[in-house]
Amino acid sequence: MTAPAPDLSTLRGLHLPTGGNSAVQPEMVAALALGFSLALLVGLIRLVRARRGASVRRAALRELALAQSLEPEARRVAQARLLRRVVRTLKGEAAAGTSGAAWAATLDTTFATDFFRSGPGRVFADDLYRRPKTIDPAAIDAGLGRLLSQIRA
Repeated sequence: MTAPAPDLSTLRGLHLPTGGNSAVQPEMVAALALGFSLALLVGLIRLVRARRGASVRRAALRELALAQSLEPEARRVAQARLLRRVVRTLKGEAAAGTSGAAWAATLDTTFATDFFRSGPGRVFADDLYRRPKTIDPAAIDAGLGRLLSQIRA
Protein backbone atom coordinates (compact mmCIF):
# COMPACT_ATOMS: atom_id res chain seq x y z
CA MET A 1 0.00 0.00 0.00
CA THR A 2 1.18 3.38 -0.88
CA ALA A 3 0.43 6.49 1.06
CA PRO A 4 -1.90 8.91 -0.62
CA ALA A 5 -0.22 11.92 -2.27
CA PRO A 6 -0.43 15.09 -0.15
CA ASP A 7 -2.66 17.88 -1.40
CA LEU A 8 -0.34 20.72 -2.47
CA SER A 9 -3.05 23.05 -3.61
CA THR A 10 -3.28 24.74 -0.23
CA LEU A 11 0.40 25.83 -0.11
CA ARG A 12 1.28 29.48 -0.61
CA GLY A 13 3.70 30.59 -3.26
CA LEU A 14 7.19 31.88 -2.47
CA HIS A 15 7.29 35.41 -1.09
CA LEU A 16 9.71 37.87 0.51
CA PRO A 17 9.82 38.18 4.28
CA THR A 18 7.33 40.53 5.76
CA GLY A 19 8.35 44.13 6.33
CA GLY A 20 10.19 44.55 3.07
CA ASN A 21 8.79 45.37 -0.31
CA SER A 22 12.12 44.72 -2.01
CA ALA A 23 14.97 42.25 -1.73
CA VAL A 24 17.28 44.95 -0.28
CA GLN A 25 16.56 45.73 3.33
CA PRO A 26 18.13 48.77 5.02
CA GLU A 27 19.35 46.79 8.04
CA MET A 28 21.24 44.34 5.85
CA VAL A 29 22.80 47.13 3.78
CA ALA A 30 23.90 48.95 6.95
CA ALA A 31 25.40 45.78 8.43
CA LEU A 32 27.28 45.00 5.23
CA ALA A 33 28.56 48.58 4.92
CA LEU A 34 29.70 48.63 8.55
CA GLY A 35 31.51 45.29 8.22
CA PHE A 36 33.20 46.34 5.00
CA SER A 37 34.32 49.69 6.40
CA LEU A 38 35.73 48.05 9.56
CA ALA A 39 37.67 45.54 7.46
CA LEU A 40 38.95 48.39 5.30
CA LEU A 41 40.02 50.36 8.38
CA VAL A 42 41.92 47.41 9.85
CA GLY A 43 43.66 46.82 6.52
CA LEU A 44 44.58 50.49 6.23
CA ILE A 45 46.05 50.59 9.73
CA ARG A 46 48.16 47.50 9.01
CA LEU A 47 49.32 48.98 5.72
CA VAL A 48 50.35 52.28 7.33
CA ARG A 49 52.29 50.49 10.07
CA ALA A 50 54.05 48.24 7.58
CA ARG A 51 54.92 51.13 5.28
CA ARG A 52 56.31 53.20 8.15
CA GLY A 53 58.72 50.46 9.16
CA ALA A 54 59.58 49.67 5.59
CA SER A 55 60.14 53.31 4.73
CA VAL A 56 62.66 53.80 7.56
CA ARG A 57 64.41 50.59 6.53
CA ARG A 58 64.27 51.47 2.84
CA ALA A 59 65.62 54.99 3.36
CA ALA A 60 68.43 53.75 5.60
CA LEU A 61 69.48 51.09 3.12
CA ARG A 62 69.37 53.60 0.27
CA GLU A 63 71.63 56.03 2.16
CA LEU A 64 73.99 53.21 3.08
CA ALA A 65 74.26 52.27 -0.60
CA LEU A 66 74.99 55.90 -1.50
CA ALA A 67 77.73 56.07 1.14
CA GLN A 68 79.54 53.09 -0.37
CA SER A 69 80.66 55.19 -3.33
CA LEU A 70 82.57 57.59 -1.04
CA GLU A 71 86.19 57.44 0.08
CA PRO A 72 86.72 55.30 3.22
CA GLU A 73 86.95 58.18 5.71
CA ALA A 74 84.00 60.08 4.21
CA ARG A 75 82.06 56.80 4.08
CA ARG A 76 82.53 56.25 7.82
CA VAL A 77 81.34 59.78 8.57
CA ALA A 78 78.27 59.33 6.33
CA GLN A 79 77.52 55.99 7.99
CA ALA A 80 77.88 57.56 11.45
CA ARG A 81 75.42 60.31 10.51
CA LEU A 82 73.05 57.70 9.16
CA LEU A 83 73.23 55.75 12.43
CA ARG A 84 72.48 58.92 14.42
CA ARG A 85 69.40 59.63 12.27
CA VAL A 86 68.15 56.05 12.51
CA VAL A 87 68.54 55.99 16.31
CA ARG A 88 66.88 59.42 16.56
CA THR A 89 63.95 58.12 14.50
CA LEU A 90 63.59 54.84 16.38
CA LYS A 91 64.55 55.78 19.96
CA GLY A 92 64.31 59.55 20.23
CA GLU A 93 66.57 62.54 20.66
CA ALA A 94 67.97 61.53 24.07
CA ALA A 95 69.22 58.19 22.79
CA ALA A 96 70.83 59.82 19.74
CA GLY A 97 72.68 62.33 21.91
CA THR A 98 74.97 59.85 23.67
CA SER A 99 78.63 59.35 22.82
CA GLY A 100 81.52 56.96 23.37
CA ALA A 101 80.76 53.69 25.14
CA ALA A 102 77.20 54.84 25.88
CA TRP A 103 76.67 55.42 22.13
CA ALA A 104 77.95 51.92 21.36
CA ALA A 105 75.59 50.50 23.99
CA THR A 106 72.71 52.50 22.53
CA LEU A 107 73.47 51.21 19.04
CA ASP A 108 73.74 47.62 20.26
CA THR A 109 70.46 47.94 22.16
CA THR A 110 68.70 49.53 19.17
CA PHE A 111 69.81 46.84 16.75
CA ALA A 112 69.90 43.94 19.28
CA THR A 113 73.52 43.05 18.57
CA ASP A 114 77.06 43.39 19.90
CA PHE A 115 78.41 44.69 16.58
CA PHE A 116 79.18 48.15 17.99
CA ARG A 117 80.75 47.19 21.32
CA SER A 118 82.86 44.22 20.32
CA GLY A 119 82.69 43.97 16.54
CA PRO A 120 83.87 46.06 13.60
CA GLY A 121 81.18 48.63 14.39
CA ARG A 122 83.10 49.91 17.42
CA VAL A 123 84.76 52.31 14.98
CA PHE A 124 81.56 54.41 15.26
CA ALA A 125 81.90 54.73 19.02
CA ASP A 126 85.62 55.04 19.67
CA ASP A 127 87.64 55.52 16.52
CA LEU A 128 85.46 57.53 14.15
CA TYR A 129 87.84 60.45 13.72
CA ARG A 130 91.06 58.52 14.25
CA ARG A 131 92.88 56.69 11.54
CA PRO A 132 92.77 53.12 12.74
CA LYS A 133 95.21 50.81 11.04
CA THR A 134 93.03 47.75 10.90
CA ILE A 135 89.62 48.73 9.62
CA ASP A 136 87.82 46.38 7.29
CA PRO A 137 85.36 48.58 5.34
CA ALA A 138 83.74 45.50 3.77
CA ALA A 139 82.98 44.03 7.21
CA ILE A 140 81.52 47.34 8.36
CA ASP A 141 79.41 47.70 5.21
CA ALA A 142 78.15 44.12 5.45
CA GLY A 143 77.35 44.45 9.16
CA LEU A 144 75.52 47.75 8.73
CA GLY A 145 73.59 46.41 5.75
CA ARG A 146 72.50 43.38 7.73
CA LEU A 147 71.48 45.46 10.77
CA LEU A 148 69.64 48.12 8.80
CA SER A 149 67.73 45.51 6.81
CA GLN A 150 66.34 44.12 10.06
CA ILE A 151 64.70 47.37 11.18
CA ARG A 152 61.15 46.69 12.32
CA ALA A 153 59.62 50.01 13.30
